[in-house]
Amino acid sequence: MNEPVHHDAQLDFSNDMSYGDYLQLDQVLSAQRPLSPDHNELLFIVQHQTSELWMKLMLHELQGAIGNVAGDRLPPAFKMLSRVSRIMEQLVHAWDVLATMTPPEYTAIRPYLGRSSGFQSWQYRCIEFACGNKNAAMLEPHRHAPERLAEVQHAYESPSLYDETLRLMHRNGIAVPTHVLQRDVTQPYRADAGVEAAWLTVYRDPEANWDLYQLGEELVDLEDAFRLWRFRHLTTVERVIGFKRGTGGTAGVDYLRAMLDTELFPELWSIRTQL
Repeated sequence: MNEPVHHDAQLDFSNDMSYGDYLQLDQVLSAQRPLSPDHNELLFIVQHQTSELWMKLMLHELQGAIGNVAGDRLPPAFKMLSRVSRIMEQLVHAWDVLATMTPPEYTAIRPYLGRSSGFQSWQYRCIEFACGNKNAAMLEPHRHAPERLAEVQHAYESPSLYDETLRLMHRNGIAVPTHVLQRDVTQPYRADAGVEAAWLTVYRDPEANWDLYQLGEELVDLEDAFRLWRFRHLTTVERVIGFKRGTGGTAGVDYLRAMLDTELFPELWSIRTQL
């Protein structure tokens, strides 16, 4: 059946910007350049490119949220953090598609990947840093590209979302230990009994501390989604390559399994036992 003609729709774009022009689809859709003759490489490329696009938006929203928390503008921060969690859900489901690639199919394209690996994703590294998982060694894969290194280094040296959250709690009269507020933000965050006590103050009286209580739950939502992403990454890799080492030199599944133990906002989980 022929598609009906919509007489009011503009059909001539000789002098106007079209949908493809606005989205720069010629550039976007020409960026998939398989190196192997294998049919399945396009899936591998598209899955990773679309994930990087979602991470671009995620990083944009995270940076906005951090700025708003630092500026005591919580309503827009809540909106941005909620969006980050929904983006993370999209990234979780992206693994469902890649998991349709079987071990023989991946084996056919793996030699063409060289030493490239998702481990080297600079956007993912900035997201980890923004969430507080700092590690100076993770700057090294970007040292060959000075402009890119500067971006990753800036994320590494900046206060994380949790750092700014704890500072916000202090500004709102919640007792956060001074040594936590003055800590070196380039170091990974470690759980602190004083911070746990601060969150207990918030959670034991939500009505009196509603904004901080809501912010705490937004952070839990984010970490919950992040944990699901890490777990789905692990199971997909194990399904496709087993226990082989990663192309970037990591221990593969064993490395990903160790990452499952990383806690971003530890006291927000430990207080649940105390409440």
